[in-house]
Amino acid sequence: MANDALSKFQSEKIVPTLISTAPRSFLPVEYNGIQIEFGQELTPTLVKDIPKVTWNVGDSEYYTLCMADPDARLSLDVPPFQVLHWLVTNIPGNDIDKGDILAEYRGSGPPKGTGLHRYVFLLFKQPEKLQFDEKFISKTTRTGRVNYSVQNFVDKYKLGIPVAGNMYRAEYDDYVPTLYATYTD
Repeated sequence: MANDALSKFQSEKIVPTLISTAPRSFLPVEYNGIQIEFGQELTPTLVKDIPKVTWNVGDSEYYTLCMADPDARLSLDVPPFQVLHWLVTNIPGNDIDKGDILAEYRGSGPPKGTGLHRYVFLLFKQPEKLQFDEKFISKTTRTGRVNYSVQNFVDKYKLGIPVAGNMYRAEYDDYVPTLYATYTD
């Protein structure tokens, strides 16, 4: 299982596009009762709400959970950039609701005509409860999400190698204009 996760993250070029080192295990992620398989194709409609993410840990450990799109672009004519979709830190054990939300969850919204995008979940075990100095990012704003660097964040807070991860693919569907309408900037 560990080698499988590592090889899939590398073959999908998540390493080094998004992060420098691949996680060694898969992170269970579930949308509306559907347990996602690594690389599975989902729709923006299906992933509009916060997923259930679980992992086995001790209650005295702290974690950071990140979700990002390394394939963001406005058209196929321009190079892709990273967009942050969700960032929760200081998660005690696996109780995401008790963590510190730095970026509220924002479901997939790839622009029309830009093909399939990869949406990557990464889980990091923190050395202890940490003080993060990032600005809070509301689910209604693009500011702070576009051209995000997951690796820079990981390096800044010395989070090391992700302990687990997962990824799905999505492309434009009829829900995307509804999602865009909620942006305030």
